[in-house]
Amino acid sequence: MRPIVFNDKKIDSFLFMELADLAVSLSKKGQLEVDYAYKSYYNPYQNKLFISLFWDNHPPYEKVEGLKSDVYLRSVGTIPHTDFTVVKRYVVKHKNTNLSSFARQLFMLLEDLRLEEICKRERPGMIATFMTRRSEYQKYFRSQLKVNLDRNISCDALYNLLFLLLTTDNPLEEIPHITEPIDLALPFIREEASKAYLAESTNSIEKICNIILEVLEEFLEKDMLNMYFQLPDFTEFEEMSEGLTFDELKRKSPLKNNDKKEKDKSSEEDIHEEKMPTWHRESEANSNSFLQFDLEQGTKMDLMGEGGREGEDGDQAMGVVQGASKQTKKNDYSQFEAMDTVHEEEKKEGGTSTEFGKENKFAYSIFLSPTPVPLEHKREYEEYKLFVSSYQKKLKQLIQKTLEHKKILPRSDLAFGRLSKKLLPWFIEDNPKMFYKKDNPSIEIDAVFSLLVDCSASMHDKMTQTKFGITLFHEALKSVNVPHEVVGFWEDTNDATAISQPNYFKTVIDFSSSRERSSGPQILQLEPEEDNRDGYAIRHMAKRVSLRNEKQKFLLVFSDGEPAAMNYEQNGIVDTHQAVTEARKKGIEVINVFLANGEIEESQVKTIQNMYGKYSILVPDIGELPDVLFPLLKKLLLKSL
Repeated sequence: MRPIVFNDKKIDSFLFMELADLAVSLSKKGQLEVDYAYKSYYNPYQNKLFISLFWDNHPPYEKVEGLKSDVYLRSVGTIPHTDFTVVKRYVVKHKNTNLSSFARQLFMLLEDLRLEEICKRERPGMIATFMTRRSEYQKYFRSQLKVNLDRNISCDALYNLLFLLLTTDNPLEEIPHITEPIDLALPFIREEASKAYLAESTNSIEKICNIILEVLEEFLEKDMLNMYFQLPDFTEFEEMSEGLTFDELKRKSPLKNNDKKEKDKSSEEDIHEEKMPTWHRESEANSNSFLQFDLEQGTKMDLMGEGGREGEDGDQAMGVVQGASKQTKKNDYSQFEAMDTVHEEEKKEGGTSTEFGKENKFAYSIFLSPTPVPLEHKREYEEYKLFVSSYQKKLKQLIQKTLEHKKILPRSDLAFGRLSKKLLPWFIEDNPKMFYKKDNPSIEIDAVFSLLVDCSASMHDKMTQTKFGITLFHEALKSVNVPHEVVGFWEDTNDATAISQPNYFKTVIDFSSSRERSSGPQILQLEPEEDNRDGYAIRHMAKRVSLRNEKQKFLLVFSDGEPAAMNYEQNGIVDTHQAVTEARKKGIEVINVFLANGEIEESQVKTIQNMYGKYSILVPDIGELPDVLFPLLKKLLLKSL
């Protein structure tokens, strides 16, 4: 079951990818990631640039310009010109003060003003975008100033007013009364903050902020309530990166002595059992390492040379076990290597490969074959065939007539061949072409189709009619001898975790058996299941289709809406669009058949267009699916002739 979504805003995948490409190009960082966040900032520890959701509620032009300004400011300004060592020092200093939020937002405001001037100098073409950004923020801060003054929230009101005074072009900007201490200190604060425009480094911004905060700490008791600009606490990422690594867990201190015991030449040795105390002056001081040897002084032995040895019963109990635990069959597996994979029926863990998209690195595929066809399915399928037979016969006749016409159609105006009856070109042209040929082209359609069917739970009221449409495709393609496959896909919600997401692909009709007379009843085995990870499924099918030798390759996706899977809600639309784009670059025509039961909302149309562009067929009434699919199939087949 999908969770309740309170923020139903849809991501414009075209715009998002344009912004992502723009950020990578300007920053010259190939691995840079771009994402939406409440406020815009750059995280150097994750190499991630965030653009602000603040622009979502603006008119289209202002929204695009605002998002572009975020990208400009971070990729041309923050990434090359912000010193994050200074940022860390500043955050740590003011982390536990009474004005912690104000201090961080003040720093972000002044640093952004400094970076904005750098962007304008380096790339004058950005000036118009930054003017739009400033104008929209001024409108916003004026409204916020009024609200905060009415509610007597002095710290927020001061911040709003400071932004307006620093960005205004009006020398007679009205300055409202906040509190008497703030009014007295405001000229000094404004003068100091204005130095941000002339600041040459992040270090200069830090000094300006510290001076302002020293003044404000004397009479401001309450911190800011709202967040206007965000300066994250990067010390948390520092702490994570400063944790002990695997190499740091191992002993690195050298031995006090480096002598080596000479090998005893005699084969007989006396063995003496003796207790050896473990306390030693080398182990007197504790260290941060875990499971390290206590003794670091002694004589090197030549046991087993440089190799390892087999484990024994007396070995340390706290070892790391790799593989899967099962009941033993009392066989000796000591010579076997640790298992690299887990048994098929056991739970798997997703990998880290991004072959099928970075959003799907923890997804793994499970391919299912159709089960034996029961007698009732065969009888039911005959009814399906009868329903689509009229469409199928019309299509077959049309294709046969087209092929026959193509077969007998001569080619004229050739330099050699059969002499034409039209001899006039001999007298009026310098290089007359008076010959023609009758060709006998192949009567086979050089095309292949892959039908990918969304088997998510939301298809429960559409699956029956969808099977009619798939039956039409299958029977029509089979009658004209075109190879094809029909695959249902879904993600198992119950077994999905943050690092393991099983995705099932049930191939009910495969390429090898698609043209067999008995094929077809397996289509009835498609049923609504769980979630749908569309981008992952499209990449898998595109990979299979790309291996085919046919000239024309088609991938049709039957679905009823946007993707929904584990950790896939926000980026599913963008990932699906990327998968479609990648498939089309391989020469595969991807077409979506959107299934609905009733009027299709404008937001749904926008979502489908974001994923598939103009190559989508909207079916508002699922009962009309065969009527909609017939002209589509006719067009695609005629294109393949």
